[in-house]
Amino acid sequence: MFAKAFRVKSNTAIKGSDRRKLRADVTAAFPTLGTDRVSELIPGKEELNVVKLYAHKGDAVTVYMIGGNPILFELEKNLYPTVYTLWSYPDLLPAFTTWPLVLEKLVGGADLMLPGVVVPPTGLPQVQQGDLCAIALVGNRAPVAIGVAAMSTTQMLASGLKGKGFSVLHTYQDHLWKSGDKSSPPAIAPLAMNPTDSNEEKVDPGLHGNLSSLTLEGEEENRKVHHPEASEDTSSGALSQDSQDSKPLQEQMDELLHQCFLHALKSRVKKADLPLLTSTLLGSHMFSCCPEGQQLDIKKSSYKKLSKFLQHMQQEQIVQVKELSKGVESIVAVDWRHPRKGSTLEGGEVRRIVIDYAKRNSLVDADNRNALFPFSLVRLDPILCDCVLEKNEQHSVTKLPWDDLLTRCLQNMQPAYQVTFPGQEPILKKGKLSPIDITLAQKAYNKKVTVVRNLETYGLDPCSVAATLQQRCQASTIISPAPGAKDSLQVQIQGNQIHHLGRLLLEEYRLPGKYIQGLEKAPKPGKK
Repeated sequence: MFAKAFRVKSNTAIKGSDRRKLRADVTAAFPTLGTDRVSELIPGKEELNVVKLYAHKGDAVTVYMIGGNPILFELEKNLYPTVYTLWSYPDLLPAFTTWPLVLEKLVGGADLMLPGVVVPPTGLPQVQQGDLCAIALVGNRAPVAIGVAAMSTTQMLASGLKGKGFSVLHTYQDHLWKSGDKSSPPAIAPLAMNPTDSNEEKVDPGLHGNLSSLTLEGEEENRKVHHPEASEDTSSGALSQDSQDSKPLQEQMDELLHQCFLHALKSRVKKADLPLLTSTLLGSHMFSCCPEGQQLDIKKSSYKKLSKFLQHMQQEQIVQVKELSKGVESIVAVDWRHPRKGSTLEGGEVRRIVIDYAKRNSLVDADNRNALFPFSLVRLDPILCDCVLEKNEQHSVTKLPWDDLLTRCLQNMQPAYQVTFPGQEPILKKGKLSPIDITLAQKAYNKKVTVVRNLETYGLDPCSVAATLQQRCQASTIISPAPGAKDSLQVQIQGNQIHHLGRLLLEEYRLPGKYIQGLEKAPKPGKK
């Protein structure tokens, strides 16, 4: 609502009677606030101004200002707190959490979609459709936005956390926030939750027997889930949930060392930088790749020295280290290739590999053991970090929900498709499968022609198709190279011949309609 500049209509000091009425309205709107805190929010003597303005879409809004900061705004007789107020009273509204990168989208005027909502170990707050909610970022309970729930919590979970979750009204860094002192959110630590104190039913992130389906175990049977005691057997497919903190310090430091090393090679070191002093690699690249809240100390690792660690990386054929001058080692070569590069995998295989890898390396977050799969969190070790994280996420993202992790893995892979023709070996090609494209073009003297592309992808000879259409449509045809496509021909038929072309492709060649684009442009039959 305040993503763009608004127009102020008036700014006046509030009267005593109006101040008392405002307190009563706030008490009614937010009963959990209590009388004392309402008096604290709206003091009796401090100057309180009422600003009437028009938002960029024309909505009439009333804003209440104290000490130069907006504390409340009123829209269609409904009161809403600003982020300044929520920073003082972070528990005033049910709070949902999202990732820091999402904030930029919210500030720009976007609503919060459910795939961007982070599910905490204790589950989502219980809200109804239309309830006012706060939105905070991972690791800080200070709200950065307020919005109205687009559906109830039950509906959110039933949808698989898909679709719009909240209509956002106001955010940190929007123009309403800019009308105040422009202070930043305070650091408010998340509430410490002891899972044993919760009265909620515990569930285990059990997997369906078909791992590639990414569903809850028994989802096809009314979405049932298993209790922990029912899934103690490791053969049931339950993921290991050892805590990172339970690992020895040396093992944790080894993992951090690998993570920083691979991050540095992935995002900071370029081929042009080689040869690179090993001391420069550590001081200028690896230390800066260390996640926030962690400190890289090689002496606490099992390697003790950087040279020993790099020797191990050389044995793994990741880098090549040489002593270019006496006593000074440099990295002279890096193997940038992934061991699985060139092999093909189906989506189900990718999911199974990632899930098996997380099981084998105990990467499921132990603090999140009560969350439902696929919403439990997975800790990112160096390999996963290298696969899925962007450069601007390296210092902040250490865990991802299952669905986000798997989606990122699939998106980062090179797409490919396989076409099989009768009596021939399957043909595997890189890239996405393009449909047969049918378009209409306007020629001289207002004449239309029908153009068909991508016939070869589906084993169709453009010359044969052109000859068949020429006979059936009694129209001239031209075969020419397809623009922007190497070794591909296009067929051009005089007039709008999409109807005949559709019958040929669908009925005779029996191609599925989903692989044909442009059939809707066929001429409509005349009126009888």
